[in-house]
Formats: sequence, structure tokens, C-alpha cells
Amino acid sequence: MKRALIKFRCSVYEKKLLQVKAKAAGTSLSAFCRNSLMEQQITQRMSEEHMYTYKMLVKYHNNFKRIGNMYKKGNQKLSQEVIVVAEEIKKHLKTILK
Repeated sequence: MKRALIKFRCSVYEKKLLQVKAKAAGTSLSAFCRNSLMEQQITQRMSEEHMYTYKMLVKYHNNFKRIGNMYKKGNQKLSQEVIVVAEEIKKHLKTILK
């Protein structure tokens, strides 16, 4: 249980910036300041748009992988191109999660 209270002064701009960053991280202002002070990694939550894009890319990645696997025994060039596209999508998915 947290009982101690710490106060500090900051400019109106700094307060607003802290509030925006705390909201983006999905935490309270107090939790954001504590985590920042303790040098813990603070990650932002994905927006609805980012989440939609991420899910769509995962679906595309899986579909391209399946298509690539289907064509492995047939047209090698088509199979390679599909696999390359799937790997590109996977690379972009990994950057979204960082």
C-alpha cells in the first residue's frame, strides 16, 4: 500500500507532456513518474489503428506463407516471391511491436 506523498513543481507544459505520455502508456500520472524514476522500460499501448493494421498484417503474412507453401512443389519462382513478400510483412510486424 502506497502511503507516502511526494510533490514536485513543473511548468504547465511539462505537466501536460507527462499526462500525455502517461495516457499513451496506459498508466496513471503517478505510476508513469514512478516507472520513469526507477528507469523501468515504459512502452506505449497500440492505438486502435495500429492494432487493426497489426492484425491485418498478421493475417496477410499467414496467407502469403500458406500460398508459398502451396506453390513450393509447383512454380519455384512464384513460391520464392510469395515467401519474400511474407518475410517483408513479418519484418514490418516486428517493428510495430517495438
